[in-house]
Amino acid sequence: MLQRAAILSKLVSQEQLDEAIRAARQPAIGPPAPRVEVTDPQLARQMVDMGMVTTYQAEQLREGRTKFTLGDYLITDFIAQGGMGQVFKAEHRLMGREVAIKVLPQSRSNPSSIDSFTREIRTQAILDHDNLVRAFDAGHDGNVYYLVTEYVPGVDLRRLVKSRGPLSMYQAASIVRQAALGLASAHNKGLIHRDVKPGNILVTPEGRAKVSDLGLAGFLASDDDPRANKIVGTADYISPEQIKAPESATSASDIYSLGCTLYYAITGKVPYPGGTTRDKARRHLSLDETPWHPRRLNPGVSEEFVEVIADMMEKDPHARIQTAQDVANRLEPFTQESAPIPAAEARSPWMPPPLPASFANAEDLQITQDGTSGSMEGEGELREVDSGNLSQATQSQGSSSQETNRPPPLPPALPGLPPLEHKRNGWVWPVTLALMIAVPLSMLLGALVTVVVMLLLR
Repeated sequence: MLQRAAILSKLVSQEQLDEAIRAARQPAIGPPAPRVEVTDPQLARQMVDMGMVTTYQAEQLREGRTKFTLGDYLITDFIAQGGMGQVFKAEHRLMGREVAIKVLPQSRSNPSSIDSFTREIRTQAILDHDNLVRAFDAGHDGNVYYLVTEYVPGVDLRRLVKSRGPLSMYQAASIVRQAALGLASAHNKGLIHRDVKPGNILVTPEGRAKVSDLGLAGFLASDDDPRANKIVGTADYISPEQIKAPESATSASDIYSLGCTLYYAITGKVPYPGGTTRDKARRHLSLDETPWHPRRLNPGVSEEFVEVIADMMEKDPHARIQTAQDVANRLEPFTQESAPIPAAEARSPWMPPPLPASFANAEDLQITQDGTSGSMEGEGELREVDSGNLSQATQSQGSSSQETNRPPPLPPALPGLPPLEHKRNGWVWPVTLALMIAVPLSMLLGALVTVVVMLLLR
């Protein structure tokens, strides 16, 4: 089945396929064995080794899937599952440029989802900044709708902290300052993100940061946003005003969420860990509750730096740092590793409380469907709900991280053609055909033998 799927997909020619088969038959020592059967796993591995297909493409071919194109783009890998669709890595077939493509699943191709997807496309089309993920193209292939954005190699900030631990003050300031500059550009165009969090900040190996996933973005003072009166965002990073009155969200709401993100970057913990979604919301709203002092978790952080985080996370939006550009300006002195940061008296309202013994090993919690807490890898997600009601997805919806070195056991197929019949059923048609021929012939032969015997007995 793999050979047939490979040819039908047009990923390889017959000559290339024959070459891969010959190479797979070649033993480590001695001449090739022409009669040795090459299994699908062996052939798939050989095609990947020879650079004919990617690992993702080989896995899909083995399942009989043959669709790897969307418009002018060739799908090469699976990146992530997002709230609004699947994200694939692709390559423009003429230009050779690597891109990321967000695909709206066919199961969600209803008028409401298509409208939301179209809104996201138009939102990203007006954005053009080095610290925002740029949109290149959009379209539909049959009934498959897709958005093409730049491909950002690297990981998102959440995975970076999960894998390497809390960042230094210099590293965190550099990344979050870049994110603030990207948000400032969006805010200047009248857009608010509404779901700023570590999972939506992509970081390249060179340290370049880009804000992604503007699918929830809304225009300031917009009357036609269908989500204006709904709570959207992530429980660990959502601003108090988004909880109380979602329609009152402003650019200052993004600054609060970015402050929570900066707190996470230097401590490795969300500001209010543990508890249910309602517990988190209550603590974001409460004027009497503040996060644990960051220096309890990262002694290398200065009080001046903590002051910046505290000013970003003021519960009263009017008392907060008012613009993302101001955030970038406040963080700039900390982006120079050699810059002197003098010690000063603690002015932050987050005075160091006693550190609970269990807190150091606490995991970020996500709420399960029955409302209990469970240790999970993903961030707590708030679904879109009417104002006044809080709910949380039972599993992480996935960020827009464009890290591709963690494929799932079986990556999803590109929406389109159904897979070919699996190889294990390849014998069904030949056997059926043989029976269709053999059974009538045997009946005819039996009848003839009977007639001959009866004639001989007369």
